[in-house]
Amino acid sequence: MSSLEWAASALQAFDGVVQASAGFRSRDGQRRMAERVADTLAAATLGKAKSDEGDDDGPADPPVRAIAVIQAGTGVGKSLAYCAPAIALALARNTRVVISTATVALQEQLVNKDLPALAKLLPQPFRFALAKGRGRYVCQLKLERLTGMVAELGDDDPADDGEDDLFADDDHGAAARPTRPAHEVEARLQFYTHIAQTLATGAWDGDRDTLDTPPASEAWLPMAADAASCTGKHCPSFNQCVYYERRKLLVGAQVIVVNHDLLLASLGNRQLPELDNCLLILDEAHHLPATALAQFGCRMDLGRHGWVERLAQRAVRVGVRFEVTEVADVPMHAAQMRQALQETERLVMDLYGDGLKADLAGPAGLPGRGPARARLPRGELPEVLQGPLGRVAHHASGFLEALRVIASALRVEMREQPAMARKLSTLYAQLGALAPRLEQTLDTAQLLLREAAPDAVPAAKWFTLEVDGDQAMLQAHASPLLPGATLRHQLWSKVRGAVLTSATLTSCGHFDFFLRESGLHGDAAATTLEVPSPFDYAAQGRLIAVETHADPRDAVGYVAEMVQSLVRDLADVRHGALVLFTSRDQLRQAVEALPATLKPRVLLQTAMPRQQLLDTHRHRVAEGLPSIIFGMQSFGEGLDLPGKLCESVFIAKLPFAPPDDPVGEARAEWLRTVGRDPFTELVVPATAIRLAQWVGRAIRSEEDRASVYCYDRRLVRTSYGQRLLKGLPPFAFSTVRVGDLLPV
Repeated sequence: MSSLEWAASALQAFDGVVQASAGFRSRDGQRRMAERVADTLAAATLGKAKSDEGDDDGPADPPVRAIAVIQAGTGVGKSLAYCAPAIALALARNTRVVISTATVALQEQLVNKDLPALAKLLPQPFRFALAKGRGRYVCQLKLERLTGMVAELGDDDPADDGEDDLFADDDHGAAARPTRPAHEVEARLQFYTHIAQTLATGAWDGDRDTLDTPPASEAWLPMAADAASCTGKHCPSFNQCVYYERRKLLVGAQVIVVNHDLLLASLGNRQLPELDNCLLILDEAHHLPATALAQFGCRMDLGRHGWVERLAQRAVRVGVRFEVTEVADVPMHAAQMRQALQETERLVMDLYGDGLKADLAGPAGLPGRGPARARLPRGELPEVLQGPLGRVAHHASGFLEALRVIASALRVEMREQPAMARKLSTLYAQLGALAPRLEQTLDTAQLLLREAAPDAVPAAKWFTLEVDGDQAMLQAHASPLLPGATLRHQLWSKVRGAVLTSATLTSCGHFDFFLRESGLHGDAAATTLEVPSPFDYAAQGRLIAVETHADPRDAVGYVAEMVQSLVRDLADVRHGALVLFTSRDQLRQAVEALPATLKPRVLLQTAMPRQQLLDTHRHRVAEGLPSIIFGMQSFGEGLDLPGKLCESVFIAKLPFAPPDDPVGEARAEWLRTVGRDPFTELVVPATAIRLAQWVGRAIRSEEDRASVYCYDRRLVRTSYGQRLLKGLPPFAFSTVRVGDLLPV
C-alpha cells in the first residue's frame, strides 16, 4: 500500500471506532487530530533502506522522517485520536506503537481503560503491555541474600557483611558500620523477610507499584533489579524473574506503553523496539525537555568514598579467582581515584566552602529547601580543580575497564559451569551493585572537565553541600544546558515517525518555544497543528485578576496582602476548590491566616499522601461539604477534578520557575553573554505553559462551570502578562482591585 492508502485506512479505522462507541459523538477537532496522526505516521519510512540490506538495484531513496507536534485542548479526546489511527497503521505495516507518557496516571488510564476499550472496537485484534524500568521490580537473588537464604560463598569468597547490603545507600566506612543501632538492622531484616514471604506465597507479584505501601527508596534499592548486577539467563532465579516475565509480555505486544524516563534511558540498549522501525507517540510531551535534562545530567559524591574500597575489594577477589590479569591494576586505580576525590573535595571546600556553609545555615538549609549550592559561572572549571578531576577521570576509566574484563570473565564462567550459577551470579551482583557509581563518577568528571569551544554552549556545573544525618555530603554536578540539542542528537536522529501531543505545547500562542526546547525547531520533518478545546470557555468560566497594592517582588508585603484577600474569597467556596502556591512560605502563611471556620475545610498537600488527600476531597464534596485543597506546584498539573470537585481555582502567584535552578541560571547566563534576553526568551514562555496547566484545572468537561482567581497584578499590568493571557483559554475576563473588594 502507498502512504496515502495507509493514511486513509487508518482514518477509516478511527471513524469506525467512533461510530461503534455507544453514546460517543464525533468531534471535529478530534477527527482533525486523527487525520494528522494518520498522515504523519503513514508517511514515515520504517526499517532499513534497501542499500542498508545489501540490495544491488542501485541507491535507495533516503528514509522519510515525519513528526507531528499537536496541541489538543482539554476535551478533544486526544488518546483516541492518536491510538486508533496509530494502532491501525502499525497492524497494517506489521510494526509496533510505543506510547510514552510523563505521569503514572495517564499510563494507568491507557492500560486499564483506553486500550482495553479500543481493543474491543478495532476489527483487528492487538495486544498491549506496560513497560517499566527494571528497577521497579524485585531481584529475587538479591532478596534471598538479604534474608540470609543464600549459602556462604566459602572461605576464599567471603560475603560482605549483612549491613553492606541491608543499607546499600549507606556509605560509611567499614569501621563505622557496626555503630548502626541493632534495632535498625533488625527492623530492616524483618522488612525484607516479610517481603520475601509475600512474594513466595503469591500475595505480591514483585512489582514495587503494587505494594500496599511502597517502600522508601533506601529500603527498596538493595532488593531492586538493575542491569549492572543482572546475569540474565545465567541467574538461578531467571525462570522466576519478575522482570523477565514482564518482558515476555512486551515481545508479543503491538502497543507498548512507557514513560519518558524509560524511553530516553533505553536509547541504544534494545530494551524497547528500535525507533527507526516503530511508530512513536509522546503524550504529555511538554515534559520531554525537562526529562531529557534530568536523564542526561550526572553527579558524583566527593565526600563519601567508602564504596570505592568495597568495589575494589570485590573486584580483586573475583579477578584473582578467575586469573584476570587486569585485576593487578585495580588497587592502584581505586587508591589513586579515591585520593583524587579527596583532593577535589578539599579544594572545592577551600574555594566555595564558606559560601556553602553560610547557605546551609541560612534559608537554603531549611527543610524542603534543598542543599546549599555553588555554581561555576559560564561553566568554567577553576584551573586548580582540573588536575585532580583529570586524575579522577583517568583512574575511574582504568578501574571501569578492569571491571568490565572481570565481569566478562564471570559471564564466561557462568556459561561453562552452570552448576555454579548461584554462587557466580551472587559475585556478579556484588560487583554490579557498585559499578553504576563508578560509571557516574567517570561521566561527571568528564563533563566537568569538558571545555566548550568559544561559540559553543557550555555545560552547567555546580557543587552542592547538604547534611545527611550527622555527616556533610558534598557532591559535584554537571548537565547539558540545552535540552533541544541533546534530544536532537540522542532521540530525533533515530526516530522515523512520531507524534508529540499535549494540551499545552504553545507558549503565548506560538509553538516556537516548545520546538526549540524539544530539538525540533528547524527540523523539516516536523509539522504543527493546534486543535482547540470544544469547551465554551467564555460561557463556562471566568478569570478574575485580583490586583494587590503591593508589588509581587515585595515578598513580605505582597504575601500578607494576597493571603488576606485569598482567605476572604475562600469563604465563598461552597463545593470543591483548589489553591495553588509557588512556595511553602506562601502556603504556611495562608494556613496561619485561616479563621477557625475555614480550617476544617482545608486539605494540605504537605499533610498526607496525594491519593489519600484526593479521596478525602471527593468524599467531602459528595457529602455536600466544602473542601479546599492547598497544593504546591505539582498539584497544578494532572489533577482531574470535574464538576463540583473544583468549581474554583485560586492562583497565589504567577508560577515562574524556582530561582535556585542551577541549569536555568546557567542557561540564562549564557543567553546574556550572546546578547539575548533570557526573561523574554526562556522565563516567560516556560511560565506561560505552566500557567496554562494551572488554569486548565478549572474546566474539565462541557458541563463544568468554574472561576479562576489570580492574585498577581503582573498579569494585567505588564507587557509579558499580556503575552501570558494570550496563551490561556478565552474565559470571561475581569479585574478587581483589592481595595475595591468588600469584606465578606
